[in-house]
Amino acid sequence: MNPKLPELRKKAMALPLLPGVYIMHASDGGIIYIGKAKALKNRVSQYFGSQNNHPDKVRRMVDNVDDFEYIITDSEFEALILECSLIKQHTPKYNILLKDDKGYSYIRVSPGDWGRLSCALQKADDGARYIGPYTSSFYVKSAVEEANKIFMLPTCNRRFPQDFGKARPCLNYHIKQCMAPCTGRVKLADYRESLGLALDFLKGGSSESIKQLTVQMEEAAENLEFERAARIRDKINAVKKLSGRQKVVANKVLSEDVIAGFSDGGRTCYQVFRYDEGRLFDRESFIFDSGDSDTEPEEFLVSYYTLRRDIPKQIALDRELDGKEELERWLSEKRGGKVALTVPQRGEQAKLVAMCRSNAAEALAQQKGATVREFGVLEELRELLGLDKLPEYIESYDISNLSGSENVAGMVVYQNGRPLKSAYRKFKIKGFEGQDDYASMAEVLTRRFEEYESEKDSGEGFGRLPDLILLDGGKGQVAAVREVMLKMNLDVPLFGMVKDDKHRTRAVTGDGGEIAISSRRAVFTFLSKLQDEVHRFAIGYHHTRRKNATFKSSLTQIEGIGEVRARALLKHFRTIENISNADLSELEAAPGMTRDSALAVYHWFHDN
Repeated sequence: MNPKLPELRKKAMALPLLPGVYIMHASDGGIIYIGKAKALKNRVSQYFGSQNNHPDKVRRMVDNVDDFEYIITDSEFEALILECSLIKQHTPKYNILLKDDKGYSYIRVSPGDWGRLSCALQKADDGARYIGPYTSSFYVKSAVEEANKIFMLPTCNRRFPQDFGKARPCLNYHIKQCMAPCTGRVKLADYRESLGLALDFLKGGSSESIKQLTVQMEEAAENLEFERAARIRDKINAVKKLSGRQKVVANKVLSEDVIAGFSDGGRTCYQVFRYDEGRLFDRESFIFDSGDSDTEPEEFLVSYYTLRRDIPKQIALDRELDGKEELERWLSEKRGGKVALTVPQRGEQAKLVAMCRSNAAEALAQQKGATVREFGVLEELRELLGLDKLPEYIESYDISNLSGSENVAGMVVYQNGRPLKSAYRKFKIKGFEGQDDYASMAEVLTRRFEEYESEKDSGEGFGRLPDLILLDGGKGQVAAVREVMLKMNLDVPLFGMVKDDKHRTRAVTGDGGEIAISSRRAVFTFLSKLQDEVHRFAIGYHHTRRKNATFKSSLTQIEGIGEVRARALLKHFRTIENISNADLSELEAAPGMTRDSALAVYHWFHDN
């Protein structure tokens, strides 16, 4: 922790309640963060108060602050303009800094009679034909993929005419996405016609391409070229089908940007969808360390549009912003016309924002090897339980015994919504005899947290604290473990999973009472599976312990029969009953047995 926090907080509390810009300096005098505030005192003092509620990125920044300065402005809008200017000049380490890596993309037509369509990031002196440049690589890639599918052009690595007839056509031919010139049965004139139509489609778009294709189809029909007319008709239908699918995505959208973010508590992803004339023409994704949740969306918008010249009339967002009016004014001045920031609540616009946010979650999930569905249920669980961060690492515990005998516990771990079986652990209750689920749970968690204290430097296994602990049980189990955590000064979200009379998870319980989950299908399914898994694991361990105890209490009580001979007997005869029914010669012939040990086993069962 920064030793200068008290001094910095005292200085922050003396700031005026006026709009302005604050500049954080490191010990070497370098600028590490620049921000704006409507009231400098309120904003800056938050950094130097309690560090418990700050994200990791903000805590790291505060730990490196040696001093700060500030500039008072006449309005929050002036503070925004000054903030943008200073960030551009100094590029501070802890501000959101996006690179202007918008290069140009081209449509490439390879040389030769059998030309191929592909996308390229730059021109090369290779004899190919290049069409462009285009500013959106996403648009070029999507358009080329569409053109190759519609006009059934090859995308494989085979060379023509060198590879004619050398191998069977690939899957694309069978699903009617390639005319398969590799068979050697496609005429060069027909191939060139399809390539030309694909280029017309790329240059003119769907509507213009349909017009041209319709004219060509009618001409072919008039010239009695019915096969050619039928091929062109199929291409018209393919273009219409594809453009229709695009309209479903954005039927009433003209030109706008859609921006949404998703955070897992440690990292944030912002997704930008750019629409023009109802068509998605560009898509961008940005991932960085999570910062202050109050200012991060606004900071991202400033950084993003500082680099963009083309700003649309409308920008749809997934959340409200505190500085909305100032941002609208700043964007309007940059654009030279009015810009509106909206947060759609219903209709197609709201669906677009939701889709954009799902893509942001998917991008973040892919980095961690999870899926958007798994991240979605964790986000729903976070909202349900009121957690500060996404519960990526969950530990769950259950106690199993039979009338107090063979008292054991099982711990299962879920990481990114999936079971992490390598982290599962078993516990044998050692502190007492008899049945006491509360005391058992307290003992297990005490031992678990003691392991954390000794291994926390490693940050792995027991050396890592979970984001959430779920106990199989109700208020009693939660209270017993809460007492343990208070004694050890640990702060981990803790809840119990409560079952109904049909042994299904119906609610979670914490310090504030029960929270019903039946109305949230995804969370209900997730918690039910988790509770079933921890119960299965605990009871499986209990059965193993009982089996071993039974095994030891029967065969190993016979004189001359240790565990090795007992296991050999069980392996040979399969069951205790078969051993008890065996005659003396059969016992003597068993592996590892002697005359004396066989007599001892025979008399044990027959005399008793």
